[in-house]
Parts: sequence; structure tokens; C-alpha cells
Amino acid sequence: MFGCCVAGRLLQTNLQQVDETHAYFELPNASTMNHLTVFLLGTVPFPDGYGATVHFYWPGKGFQVLGMLSNEKPSAIFRLRGSFIQSSASSATHTAFSSASIADTSADVTAVLGLAIEPLAQIQAQLAQLPSTVAKPAGPTPDPTLLAERIVKNLFNYVSGFVEGSGGVTPELSVPMNIIVKWYESFMNKMRVGGVGFLERGD
Repeated sequence: MFGCCVAGRLLQTNLQQVDETHAYFELPNASTMNHLTVFLLGTVPFPDGYGATVHFYWPGKGFQVLGMLSNEKPSAIFRLRGSFIQSSASSATHTAFSSASIADTSADVTAVLGLAIEPLAQIQAQLAQLPSTVAKPAGPTPDPTLLAERIVKNLFNYVSGFVEGSGGVTPELSVPMNIIVKWYESFMNKMRVGGVGFLERGD
């Protein structure tokens, strides 16, 4: 039902079940993590009125709530370094994950990403109590037309950088596919690191 990906690593689907409503991923070599994405795989939706709180465990800090997932918000990106990995923010232990096998070795530590399926009203109440530094539910979904326009504009600006001085972009201009591939790779890297914010800034 869930997948997660630490930036720069392979996708993880090795979810370990605790009970019917709790599961977790182990995150080895946790000190090297910066950003983490968690998402629904699209195979099994939440029951109506339910979602999942996302919890992060760092040795010595207990479980801290990162945010949430729902059918309307099937993925989320969280910045960990400086907020959860090294901060001294207070934490609350989520006892349902107490059976998670958490390693702490001299080489590195293994963190844990916990998922708890709960009623949406209960999830919203938990998120409302989070400090302002912790990720909160996203606001209204951006207008897809506006988002598409910004993506196309980003591509247009990227391609234009390769044809300046040659008469600019014209309907007759052919663009090599390797330029589109480079744009796509750059675009996806920016998305993984910081979401769609760079489109609003015109990066």
C-alpha cells in the first residue's frame, strides 16, 4: 500500500506490518538522509474517512509526527536534516511502533518511518498541535491548468537557452531529444528535492 524513497536512494517497498493499522520502513544509514518522500502505491486506497499519519523515529528522540497521507494527498516530501535528524525538538513516542527493530551501531544509525492509519478528524487534530517547523497538511490543491502552464514555461525557457543567437525559438526549430532528456532529469531532481516551489520562483 505504501512506498518511500530517501533522496538519492532506490525506492523502498519493504514495508513491515505491525498490525492492521500500523506499519513501518527501516531507514539504514540515516545520518546521510536529507529528504524523504512517502506515498501510496495506488493499489489500495484508504477507507472513506481515513488517512495515515507519518511518523519518524530517530534514536534518542522517539517518534515524531511528520505529516499525513490521504486519498486526496497520496504523497508527501519531508525535509529531515536540521528539522528531525539534528534538532532537539520535543518528541512523542508512538507505542504502536515499539516492536520496530531499531539499530544503533558505531558506523551509523537506522531510523524508522512509521505509518498509522487513523480517522481523518483524528489526524487533523494531531497535525494542528505540531510546532510550526513541522510539515503541516498542504493547503488547497493548486490549479492544474496553472501548474501545467508553469511546467511548459519551464521547458520553453530551458530549450530557449540553447538557441539564443540563432534567431530564437520558431515553429520550424527542431529540438534534439537529448536536450529534452536533460531538462526532464533536471526538472525531476528539483521536484524530488523541493516540490513545485521552484516553478513559482521561475528557477
